[in-house]
Amino acid sequence: MKSLIEKTSDKLVNAFLKNKIIAPIPSKFCKKINEAQKLRKLCESKIKLPVIGFKAAGTGIPLIKKLKEKEPFYASVYNRNVLKNGKSVKINKSTLGIELEVCYKIKKSFFSSKGIITMKNISKYISHIAPCIEVVGYRQRKKGITSFGDLCSDFGANIKFLIGPKKKYKKFNVGNLKTNISNKKINQSVNGNTNTVYINPLNSLRFVLNKVKKDKKNLNKDFWVFTGSSVGVVPIKGKGIFIGKIDKLGSVKAAIK
Repeated sequence: MKSLIEKTSDKLVNAFLKNKIIAPIPSKFCKKINEAQKLRKLCESKIKLPVIGFKAAGTGIPLIKKLKEKEPFYASVYNRNVLKNGKSVKINKSTLGIELEVCYKIKKSFFSSKGIITMKNISKYISHIAPCIEVVGYRQRKKGITSFGDLCSDFGANIKFLIGPKKKYKKFNVGNLKTNISNKKINQSVNGNTNTVYINPLNSLRFVLNKVKKDKKNLNKDFWVFTGSSVGVVPIKGKGIFIGKIDKLGSVKAAIK
């Protein structure tokens, strides 16, 4: 007989592959991050689709404190979940919201690097930087966030990423850039700052790369790392074009349907 974690992972993987919404999974996999991590890793092991990179989640320090978590977490991101700038994303009742992030293209040479990644050596592994939008939500009939386990257990709550125009990476301070995401059609606008992203997006990147090393993951190619929201999880109050702007980086669009 299959264990509860095996049965639950089968249901989630099926929902992921077929774009279905399922009944909420057992709460034991959502309450504690360790249990959620086990489920996430098992689900990821069953998906044989190409991985384009990794996402940091739970990077907002106020949220970490509010939910009494120790640190953010990361999850794999699949090619099929990354769209070109301006493409459309269909939402449903299980969609949590929309986010605006800094993402980095990382060189394949990272996988053969020795030792830990630090703020001093991290730059040599970065080739490009770009603004991106993430639509987040569940593959379950549930709403809200009560713990990081809620998000982590369901593929990091990733629905889609849209990457804006990338720039060749040059060292500059990403720790205090003004950001904004807006939808003129419905008069919704939210301001943010990159300093809310686990001190700054580069530190969030360092966190993810060290976790990837620890878990001995090797994509054997260049890959993206998405560093976490600069505006929190913004509720989607209506359909239309959302435009995200990050100072010095440019803009990115998503058509919400």
